[in-house]
Amino acid sequence: MYTIEITGGHPLCGSTLVQGAKNSVLPILAATVLCEGTSVIQGCPHLEDVTCALEILEYAGCRCRREGNTVTVDASVLRESRIPFALMHKMRSSITFLGAMTARCGRAEMSFPGGCELGPRPIDLHIKALKEIGIRVSERGGCVRAELGDFSGGRVHLDFPSVGATENLMMAAVLSKGETVLTNAAKEPEICDLQNFLNKMGARVQGAGTDEIRIEGVPRLKGTEHRVIPDRIVAATYLCAGAMTGGRLELRGAEPEHVGAVLSVLRDAGAKVEAKGDRIFLAAPERIRPVKLLRTMPYPGFPTDAQALVTAMLTLGDGTSMVEETIFENRFKHCGELCRMGADITTRGRIAVIRGVPRLTGARVEAMELRGGAALVIAGLAAEGVTEVRGTSHIDRGYDTFIEDMQALGAQITKH
Repeated sequence: MYTIEITGGHPLCGSTLVQGAKNSVLPILAATVLCEGTSVIQGCPHLEDVTCALEILEYAGCRCRREGNTVTVDASVLRESRIPFALMHKMRSSITFLGAMTARCGRAEMSFPGGCELGPRPIDLHIKALKEIGIRVSERGGCVRAELGDFSGGRVHLDFPSVGATENLMMAAVLSKGETVLTNAAKEPEICDLQNFLNKMGARVQGAGTDEIRIEGVPRLKGTEHRVIPDRIVAATYLCAGAMTGGRLELRGAEPEHVGAVLSVLRDAGAKVEAKGDRIFLAAPERIRPVKLLRTMPYPGFPTDAQALVTAMLTLGDGTSMVEETIFENRFKHCGELCRMGADITTRGRIAVIRGVPRLTGARVEAMELRGGAALVIAGLAAEGVTEVRGTSHIDRGYDTFIEDMQALGAQITKH
């Protein structure tokens, strides 16, 4: 593990390219096991989670090859549908392999997944959904075991629009013997990307992006080629960094519609934001304006993954802002570290009250999870003096060329 050292006070100016979406490529990689052929996935960022997903695929018997940002997965032969704890524990989204592995192999066994500690994220919704389409699922000794039963599809209603449960059900149901109708489905852009990939493989899925998804099972799928969508949270990170540092940025290869809620908040904070095609332009305000109330919500609401980033930006606001976190219980860990840098934040339960200060001061801080770690980095870019960010393994889980991109935009940032 390395330390990120930042000498703050340098506005970010220039143009940069947005990487492929972490939260899109991971379920798509899991979905490659559904076909008895070869799939080519373009736009795969070099991330720890992607490496872990490839290790799981290789353990199962797939032949994987990476060339730059393109990954080729030959899933012609699967030797193993039992994924060991050591691999499962590395990332939360590893549970997405459950539906795909079971549909392809007839059974699967894996331990409960790992990932960032953001509070309880039970997989009950995944299990309930899979059971309702004819998959027998049991839990014992920290493991989940699934086996095909009737597997004829059915009607499934999610109590909460969980992205992971939606993805798991979609991947399992595409090879079922009947039709599946999923209501209260997650609407995130990554769900639409997964639908597009599955349909390229020969699946019959429609409705992604709405709260009802219909899946007509097919006997088999074929390999295909696909480019993942741009990462909307990386785009949000860079935009917040530009606003905090008084910069002017152009993001290329972005999807403005996917970050609409973030762009709205940036405008409320005084930034000038313009979207043209796949480009987003931002000019920072002289002083960030406070935001009366920001509430995280499922898409198309404000994303929980961008909450820490905007919280960091609002520490320099000209007044008091309030943030309510409705998705995860423990997603204010970064606030205590921001206070080490001179921020004035009070948290109580799921509410954070941010009283803007004129400046932040560099300090030694610890990244405790992925997006909170990125928030500390962008706070360091805006702070006076030197900031050292430790716990960088969390940040590596979501950002490919973060430091290099910041350097190219004028930041004084290094790792050692």
